[in-house]
Amino acid sequence: MHDPVNHPKHYTSHPSGIDCIQITEHMGFNLGNALKYIWRCDLKKDAVEDLRKARWYIEREIQKRTAVGSFGFADYETIYHETECGK
Repeated sequence: MHDPVNHPKHYTSHPSGIDCIQITEHMGFNLGNALKYIWRCDLKKDAVEDLRKARWYIEREIQKRTAVGSFGFADYETIYHETECGK
């Protein structure tokens, strides 16, 4: 039975039989979203659009991980792991 809210066909029709969320829920937001768009790109009408969306999230993740000098998320993680809270 097709359930567009809980089990959309473009997430559950992968040849592996695995639902995309079974993998992406173990990833960070940007990488999980990138994988989601890659996962479903051949299951929807416009694969190139989904691949562009995946690239957008990958670029955002690269920017986050290479950010220098701004007190952004990447810097927060470094600070957190260097304190008692992160041990």
